[in-house]
Amino acid sequence: MNALALIVGLGNPGREYRDTRHNAGFRLADALVGRWGGSWRAESKFFAEVAEAAFGGRRFLLVKPQTYMNRSGEAVGKVVRFYQTPPAETLVLVDDADLPLGAIRLRPGGSPGGHHGLESVEQFLGTREYPRLKLGVARPKQDTRDIANHVLGRFSDDEAVEWSKVLDRATAQVECWVGSGIGKAMSLYNGSIE
Repeated sequence: MNALALIVGLGNPGREYRDTRHNAGFRLADALVGRWGGSWRAESKFFAEVAEAAFGGRRFLLVKPQTYMNRSGEAVGKVVRFYQTPPAETLVLVDDADLPLGAIRLRPGGSPGGHHGLESVEQFLGTREYPRLKLGVARPKQDTRDIANHVLGRFSDDEAVEWSKVLDRATAQVECWVGSGIGKAMSLYNGSIE
């Protein structure tokens, strides 16, 4: 990794979205900043909130785009170009309705799988080859193709308990990625928290 690596949490800005499933990436980024000792500040040139932090002898810039989910790539592209960070050193944290709640999946690249935030990041980076950590938020119990209301909804009390365990495991996976690389982080942590 270069001197400065990026960790980007995807989500939507604003109080009304703060605790929604779609903001899983923001919430993991918040957990990392809290654990690693950083603080968020608005950075208008990136259309994002950013925080500098250190872990495992490395410096990180954590980023929360403020462009709304479907336009996340605008902010990510600006940060990546400014710091000249290779895609392989730009970890994106994102919700995934195709994974059950309690599951996490780190991958070195791949398809956005219909996730508009990842589609936007791909468009602005010009590649699918950047690591992404997907946080399962599950699909709604009723069989429906339109899941917007579900991902923009909040976790139930029972789900919130599960979600706190997900954050702990995902934080450990990111720290493993930093210290031991993506292969080990995938083999040790991908899957369900159970």
